[in-house]
Amino acid sequence: MKALTWHDRRDVRVETVPDPVVRDPDDVVVRVTSSGLCGSDLHLYEVLGPFLDPGDILGHEPMGIVEDTGPGVTAVRTGDRVVIPFNVSCGTCHTCGRGLHSQCETTQVREYGSGAALFGYTKLYGQVPGGQAELLRVPFGNNLPIKVPHGPEDDRYVFLSDVLPTAWQAVEYAAVPEGGSLVVLGLGPIGDMSCRIALHRGAGRVIGVDLVPERLERAAGRGVHVLDLGEHGKDLPDVIRDLTGGRGPDAVVDAVGMEAHGSPAAGLAARATGLLPSALAARLMEHVGVDRLHALHLAIDIVRRGGTISLSGVYGGQTDPLPLLTMFDKQIQLRMGQANVHRWAGEILPLLTDDDPLGVDTFATHHVPLTEAPAAYEMFQKKQDGAVKVLFKP
Repeated sequence: MKALTWHDRRDVRVETVPDPVVRDPDDVVVRVTSSGLCGSDLHLYEVLGPFLDPGDILGHEPMGIVEDTGPGVTAVRTGDRVVIPFNVSCGTCHTCGRGLHSQCETTQVREYGSGAALFGYTKLYGQVPGGQAELLRVPFGNNLPIKVPHGPEDDRYVFLSDVLPTAWQAVEYAAVPEGGSLVVLGLGPIGDMSCRIALHRGAGRVIGVDLVPERLERAAGRGVHVLDLGEHGKDLPDVIRDLTGGRGPDAVVDAVGMEAHGSPAAGLAARATGLLPSALAARLMEHVGVDRLHALHLAIDIVRRGGTISLSGVYGGQTDPLPLLTMFDKQIQLRMGQANVHRWAGEILPLLTDDDPLGVDTFATHHVPLTEAPAAYEMFQKKQDGAVKVLFKP
C-alpha cells in the first residue's frame, strides 16, 4: 500500500509499504477514505524527530471502510463505515470506564511515562502505524471504531477522529458560564472549531486571536469577534479587558501550544536536536524546556480572576517555567490533556446532520491526494494558501 512516512526533519515521503493484516482476534483492517493533517503532525515535522524512526507512518485522523476483521470482532463487520479515534484505547479498563480514554491503562506507554498510545505519533505514544495511508490496522475492534452512516461525504464525520472531540473537550474544560465570555488563542483547526462549539453551547461573546488574515476572516464569518495579534501587539490584553467589562474573559482556550508552525523556538530546538546523537537528542526533548510560552502567559494575563484556562495546545518541554505566584493569586483554574474521543462522541454525533450547526461539511480548506502529502505539509507549516484544515484522500 501507499503511506506517508517520516524520514527526517521536514522530510516526509509517500512510499510503498507492506499492507497491514489482522494479528489479534479483535483487530480490524480499515481501507482509509479520508485522513486529516493535524497541527500536532507539524510537531513531528519539526521537533520530535528524536522519537521517530525513518519509515514511521504518520497520521491520526482517519476514517474509512472496514475491509477485514479478526474472529473475535462482533461490533463491526466488513463494509461498515467507521471513524477511528486518535487515542488507541481499549474501552474496558479503569480509566476508559471513567471517560479518560487518553489515559487508557491497557495502552499506556510506560517506557516514557506517557498516556494512551496514539496512531502515527512517535515512540512517546507507542509508535503505532498511522492513518495517512491506504490501509490501517485498528486494535480493539469491538470498542475503538465509531460506526457512522453511509451516504454523506467524509467531511461530515472525519473530524470526529480528533478535531471535534478535542475542541469539544477544550470548551467543556473552559467551563464558560451561560452567556459568558471566552477568548480562544489561535484559530487553526482546534481554535476555529472551539469558537464554533462555544457559540453553539451558549457563550455570550467569543473572541478569537490569531495572526493569519484568512483565519481571522473565517472565524469572523461564524460570529466570532476577532483580534489580529499583529495589529494590537502588546496592547492586546488591554483591548481584551475593554471588551470584557474590564475584568477579562471568564475563560481562555489556548489552542496554540508548542507553536510548531515555524516558531523560532521550535526551529531552534529542532536544529539543536538534529546535531545530536538520537539518544542525547531524545533526552534533551524530554527534559529541557523547548517551548515558546507566549500564548500560555497571555492566557494567564488576560483571564479574569477566578477564571479558567483550558489548554488544548500541545507543549513539549519538561522544565518550562510557569508564573505560579500569579496563577495562585488570580485563583486560576487550569485544565488540560489529550482529548478523550469516546467520552464526547455521543454528544457530538447528533450534531452531524444536514443542518450542520458546526459547519463540518465545509470545514476543510483543502482536499489533497495522498500522493501530494509532502507538499501539503509544507503548505500547512508555512500557513500558505489559506490552509486551515487539510484532508488527504488515499
